[in-house]
Amino acid sequence: MSLFIASLNSGSNGNCYYVGNNEEAILIDAGISCRETEKRLKRLELSVKKIKAVFISHEHTDHIKGLQTISQKYNLPVYITEGTHKASGIHLQPGLTYSFKKNKSVMIGKLFVTAFPKYHDAKDPHSFIVSCNNMRVGIFTDIGFACKDVIRNFSQCHAAFLESNYDEHMLMNGSYPLHLKNRISNGNGHLSNKQALELFRLHRPPFMSHLLLSHLSHNNNTPEIVNEMFSKYAGKTKIIIAPRKNETSVYHITDDSLNGKKKLTTLKEKHIQLSLF
Repeated sequence: MSLFIASLNSGSNGNCYYVGNNEEAILIDAGISCRETEKRLKRLELSVKKIKAVFISHEHTDHIKGLQTISQKYNLPVYITEGTHKASGIHLQPGLTYSFKKNKSVMIGKLFVTAFPKYHDAKDPHSFIVSCNNMRVGIFTDIGFACKDVIRNFSQCHAAFLESNYDEHMLMNGSYPLHLKNRISNGNGHLSNKQALELFRLHRPPFMSHLLLSHLSHNNNTPEIVNEMFSKYAGKTKIIIAPRKNETSVYHITDDSLNGKKKLTTLKEKHIQLSLF
């Protein structure tokens, strides 16, 4: 069974990632409005009716802004830890609210969603692996550094959304106050371009065919910098920059039964990947 993946938005202005098969799908985070989520799904020809659940990584606004509305409108279960729910301050319907535990898979139809803890300045932050028929997609954003859990899971992914948040020179020489610079780079904030590239170079599995570089900073990064850095080492892996203001194309994860290898093929590419941020 195939998987389909797309970023609906990625950045400090909102994060929302789609992973699904032919029958069901999930959202990882709901950081843009319900209306924008609907518009972007429609442009990608992805049915909102296939979405069966939303999984929340942590309580920051850019990950939960549209959660309450989309959950209520479509009667969608929300998987969120108790700590994250309390810290979020949002009201979710009790009958639609479920907790998850680290390293314990939740089955949504034929999708298995497994959370693992990460380092980030939030109450109870987690990253996710979504798998189906041994194909794995990882969502690695809002990560202070690539700890052993990140490395272990990244090295098993056929596709990944990987944070490449900031250029170190731009951050340190930019206009942010010192306390914010330290918050971003202190190991509980975000992954720099350099850190993300090191993870990719050292721990990319040979079957990883698509890497969606995500959560780029508006003030301390550019798509051009990131694309140039990663393209040098991409090999057979397709590099996509997830935009801050619109969706990516949909990418299709499938099994190449002719040679037994897992690969990714593009389902459709309607949008220019290096969109203006």
